[in-house]
Amino acid sequence: SFFSKRPTYFELKPCPEAFCLYSLLVMLIMHLMCFTKFMFVFCFSYSSLNHNELTLLPSLGDISPNITSLSLIHNCISEVSVHQLQPYVSLESLDLTSNSISELKVGSFPSMQLKYVNNRISILEAGCFENISSSLLVLKLNRNRLVTLPSKVFKLPQLQFLEMKRNKIKVVDSLTFKGMDSLKSLKLQRNGITKLMDGAFFGLNNIEELELEHNNLTEVNKGWLYGLRMLRVLGISQNAINIIRSDAWEFCQNLEELDLSFNYITRLEETVFIGLGLLESLNLGDNSISHLGEGVFASLRSVRTLDIRNNEISWAIEDSIGVFEGMKKLNTLILQRNKIKSITKKAFEGPRNLSTCEDLSKNEIMSIHPEALSHVKLKMFILNTSSLLCDCHMQWLASWLTDKPFQQSVSAVCAHPATLLGQSVLDISPDHFVCDDFPKPHITVHPETSVALRGNNVTLSCVASSSSDSPMTTAWRKDGEVLYDAEVQNYARYQDTELIYTTVLHLLNVNFTDEGRYQCVVSNHFGSNYSNRAKLTVNGKCSCRNISLFCLNILWTWIFVGRPSTDSLSLSLSVSLSCPAEMPSFLKTPMDLTIRTGTMARLECAAEGHPSPQIAWRKDGGTDFPNATSLLLPNQLLIIVDAGPTDAGKYTCIMSNTLGTERGHIFLSVSPSPNCETGVAYDQDGWTTVGIVVIVVVCCVVGTSLVWVIVIYHMRRKNEDYSITNTDEINLPADIPSYLSSQGTLSEPPEGYSNSEAGSHQQLMPPLSNGYVHKGTDGVCYGDTGSEVEVEGNNILHCRIGSLFNGRSSFHPGEAHEGLTGVQTGQCFFITTALS
Repeated sequence: SFFSKRPTYFELKPCPEAFCLYSLLVMLIMHLMCFTKFMFVFCFSYSSLNHNELTLLPSLGDISPNITSLSLIHNCISEVSVHQLQPYVSLESLDLTSNSISELKVGSFPSMQLKYVNNRISILEAGCFENISSSLLVLKLNRNRLVTLPSKVFKLPQLQFLEMKRNKIKVVDSLTFKGMDSLKSLKLQRNGITKLMDGAFFGLNNIEELELEHNNLTEVNKGWLYGLRMLRVLGISQNAINIIRSDAWEFCQNLEELDLSFNYITRLEETVFIGLGLLESLNLGDNSISHLGEGVFASLRSVRTLDIRNNEISWAIEDSIGVFEGMKKLNTLILQRNKIKSITKKAFEGPRNLSTCEDLSKNEIMSIHPEALSHVKLKMFILNTSSLLCDCHMQWLASWLTDKPFQQSVSAVCAHPATLLGQSVLDISPDHFVCDDFPKPHITVHPETSVALRGNNVTLSCVASSSSDSPMTTAWRKDGEVLYDAEVQNYARYQDTELIYTTVLHLLNVNFTDEGRYQCVVSNHFGSNYSNRAKLTVNGKCSCRNISLFCLNILWTWIFVGRPSTDSLSLSLSVSLSCPAEMPSFLKTPMDLTIRTGTMARLECAAEGHPSPQIAWRKDGGTDFPNATSLLLPNQLLIIVDAGPTDAGKYTCIMSNTLGTERGHIFLSVSPSPNCETGVAYDQDGWTTVGIVVIVVVCCVVGTSLVWVIVIYHMRRKNEDYSITNTDEINLPADIPSYLSSQGTLSEPPEGYSNSEAGSHQQLMPPLSNGYVHKGTDGVCYGDTGSEVEVEGNNILHCRIGSLFNGRSSFHPGEAHEGLTGVQTGQCFFITTALS
């Protein structure tokens, strides 16, 4: 020891020089050994042989069992075999990226605890991962040429992460990934996938992340999303999606993040997001969305981030419909590049927690209502516009920005009036925000709600005015959608210093489909204005069958002759009946149909009525469609694919609405195909003929059976003798029935007796249980009860059995008789053919 302990202090004693050097050398050697051991374990548990020209998996000798990670990136390895991987018993990670492997065959991997595999292949054989299926956790098949995915390849119950990016997979079939119960992440980006079959991901019961970016999918439906109940993240950006079915999210209601950006979505109907109550992030950016159904986001009560950049939803923001109503947890809203020109009072009604970021940049904002942002507590607000109308309605903006820390993120520059052109609202005195004119269109006459009879014409008018001479344009909308092909007349005139613009919408020969809420939109260079919505109701003309429900329309008309006065006044009264509802009726009379077997049947039920009737089909009074190949389409068609005889029958179309029900019948006949295939449909005469033939055949069979029963009964009653001798001839009575069974053996005869014409020796034959006899020492044939028959091949002789019904029967060795064979040993015979 270098130290000597004292009661209150330590003292360092001097030591000999040799001892100090020796101790220092020992300590240095010990540290070197520890370091060498550490470096050995560290270096030889991980081996990297990247960027070489290896053509086979290398053998590392004695250190192979200690290798846990082996990286062979960018080599020339062309195959993986069992014997090459056998020494690596501790291997957990194998990276074969950028090699020349083109195929993984069955048994490519030995049984090993492999957890991570990166490779580059093009063909996967079913069962190629079988030996490592119990331990494989991560599998990466990126940048390959995989075209198809065999259904039994991915039976990997422990796999948690699967990547197949940048392949050439076009179609994912049903049940492709069944058996991967532990999978949590699946990435299929950049494959060019065009079709996902129903149940494509069924079996992934625990998957949480599904990435399908950069493919060619066109539709989101519940068919390929079936079974993904634990899915939390779904990425479908950079596809060609233009349709999202209303029930698409039925099986993945735990979704938290959804990315639909960079697609071709143009419309979002009211029910498109039903079922996504737990969604927290929604990205709809870079689409072509121009129509938002009323209340489209109402079901997204948990969404915190909504990105709708680079779309065309200006009308939804500029019109006072509260498009974000119901999104109570929304705190980040991105609305870049949406051609928004004005922010109305109710534009952001609903998201009370909007605070993190409201991005309105890259929009030509001209006006913002003072109360549009009053109820939100923004922490970040991004605005970049140089088109503001700096009139008295924008005076509030300067003071609001001054009180908020948004001076660095907001650029608000005036474009009107000319005296304030190019100036920031923060630099303008409040006294300069005045309303001397109104360049933005102002609607003075709104379209009015009206009721019309079916078949009549309806006119809706809208009048707007502006102090600017900027040309005005109009657009008519029905239930939020632009009427591009509507018949519209526009008039413009000057009155004093104002431009008066009138637009008239003509609806000719209105029908029930014309019902809805109509609105006109008037725009010029300074912005747009939206009229009130006018509701149009169309009633049907009353007929005798629905006269119980009608409206009496009375119209008084004041007519003046000459100058208006009480003397020149006359009244005109017109009375008409209208029905707010109409019974269902057929637009086309149902026609019977005859088709050939294997073709497609198209049954049409074109109905009209108000409200629109519901269509239901029945077959022969029930709802059973035998071949389960019928398709009920929304356009009142019933399609039967590959029709067969069981599809023939009476089909009933049932139309119903609030007023009543109507029925129509179609008789479908299925005739045989030209190649006379079996199973064709018979008509009524054909079935009658078949029935008669069946009855005749049954009667013949029953009669024949009765005759045979009587014959056998009488033959068994006869008690005639028979004899078996040791001579070359065996005499049998002519009328003894056969005792040969159908299996070719002798059956048990009835109780015998001893009698012969020549008085020769008679011997009663005992019952034969095994179907053969043998000759005893006394020359008499006995039944053998042994289990086997051993007959020498050179002693087998053929014999003929004479007719048993010609008085006598004789067996003569050496004679041949067609259809009967026998085995002779001495004078005993084994009959092998049944006689009846």
